[in-house]
Amino acid sequence: MKRQMSGAKMIIQALKDQGVEVVFGYPGGAVLPIYDEIFLQNDIRHILVRHEQAAVHAAEGYARSTGKPGVVLVTSGPGATNAVTGMTDALLDSIPLVILTGQVPTFMIGNDAFQEADTVGITRPCTKHNWLVKDTDKLSEIIHEGFHIATSGRPGPVLIDIPKDVQFADGTYVPPKKVDTSRYQPQIKGDIEAITALVELMEQAERPILYTGGGVINSGPAASQLLRELADASGIPVTSTLMGLGAYPASGKNWLGMLGMHGLYEANLAMHGCDLMICVGARFDDRITGRVEDFSPHSKKAHIDIDPSSINKVVHTDIPIIGDIGHVLEDLLKIWKSRGRKVKKPAIGKWWKQIDEWRAVDCLAYKQEGKVIKPQYALERLEALTKGMDRYITTEVGQHQMWAAQFLGFDEPNRLMTSGGLGTMGYGHPSSLGVQLAHPDALVINISGEGSWLMNMQEMGTAVQYRLPAKQFILNNERLGMVRQWQELLHGERYSATWQEALPDFVKLAEAFGAKGIRVEDPADLDDAIMEMIRHDGPVIFDCLVEKHENCFPMIPSGAPHNEMLMGNAETQGVIGNTGAVLV
Repeated sequence: MKRQMSGAKMIIQALKDQGVEVVFGYPGGAVLPIYDEIFLQNDIRHILVRHEQAAVHAAEGYARSTGKPGVVLVTSGPGATNAVTGMTDALLDSIPLVILTGQVPTFMIGNDAFQEADTVGITRPCTKHNWLVKDTDKLSEIIHEGFHIATSGRPGPVLIDIPKDVQFADGTYVPPKKVDTSRYQPQIKGDIEAITALVELMEQAERPILYTGGGVINSGPAASQLLRELADASGIPVTSTLMGLGAYPASGKNWLGMLGMHGLYEANLAMHGCDLMICVGARFDDRITGRVEDFSPHSKKAHIDIDPSSINKVVHTDIPIIGDIGHVLEDLLKIWKSRGRKVKKPAIGKWWKQIDEWRAVDCLAYKQEGKVIKPQYALERLEALTKGMDRYITTEVGQHQMWAAQFLGFDEPNRLMTSGGLGTMGYGHPSSLGVQLAHPDALVINISGEGSWLMNMQEMGTAVQYRLPAKQFILNNERLGMVRQWQELLHGERYSATWQEALPDFVKLAEAFGAKGIRVEDPADLDDAIMEMIRHDGPVIFDCLVEKHENCFPMIPSGAPHNEMLMGNAETQGVIGNTGAVLV
């Protein structure tokens, strides 16, 4: 029997049938019928943010930490355009989102009506797919198809623009099982001949490396487990992009650390010197490759990815394998085991000896002296005091983000939520609220700089209203630290527009919102202050005053290859090459 209902009711029914438990949004005239239906039910919880950008970032945090799609509801015009940054962030980092936007009535589209914008046109480049729904009878099918597209293949955001008259009109509701999704069916299984060819290269490799990315995490827990099995059984070293941290445990015996612009010395030199590079769910981002023509110059390259457009886009691949990471790794392990689990153990042992020599450089070394807190020390103490807890970390963007990747250990996937591809300042705070909502009993900490945090500071209101006890851990250097670092190293110390002269008192700001504020500036007080933050059962702004001109090292200068890094510790100041010699 066909079910007739209004478009607005249809939207809520579709979300329920898709298993949606929470929607992040902000109301407005063009979505009032939907908000009325939200009021009339109790199955889906709505979280009122203070800005539409924050709604999308909160949904990203929810999605990344759960593996479920995040859902956003905003109004037309500025509601939709304010969400554009979050959509682009999710597109670049492959986060599954369904964004519902209101639109002026269909008969007013094109008349420059109040709060009208060409939402579909504006968001076409920053979504995986989008729709303008003009027929209520098609609305439920489009919503179900949207969820399918957002979560299948390489995940990403989709947008459904819904005019107000479509929300009011009655139509026929179609349940998910009756929707044809055959138009989009990404390839899941990898080509067995290509996988066998990769196994043959693994058997002959003397300096292999696994270069892993966020695709491993997006594939689900089984993919991370298979990656661990492959690495531990074969003895192949593992490095990762920022988005892939946690897919292989930081405490694992084969872990090299993050690679790339601010990656570890040993990880970057291993990537540069390998003879077989197996890229698993990463896309050869420019922050990883450095100068492309000198990236991993001596290696055969295999690339496993579910997104065909990523293959050979940046770096030529000798063995391309299109498929879901979990399925491909499962087949790869089966074939490798059936052929006798062969690797060149003596050669790989020699490879590890070389890696251990690079590790001895101790590229993250720093000195905590005097009465000023080093940012590295603050994160080192945070790691020590929270290790083993049920902990989720979000970050903003900048030096603090890279220090978090360097000094915090992630042993499980879905535990780090950060903006990778777009580098969005203001991401971490709302993201931490989405994570906290999904994991109410967990410890959620947003690692931030004061500059990034101020971009979405208003979300303290959301945290307090919904009793979300996420901790805002601000490394406050009163500078836009990463930009200032580039100005110091590359622009003759001309610090143009990177000093914030008028910062709030973060303790008073926290109290004004009804939250707790903690300020610490003496290293001797740091541990007690961190424990006070952890033990508080509500939201906290933790204002940690740190060294103002500390730089984040190692650092590959823009346009340089992996084996040329700026080093920060006193013993290796300057640029260090793969021989271990300083190249100042």
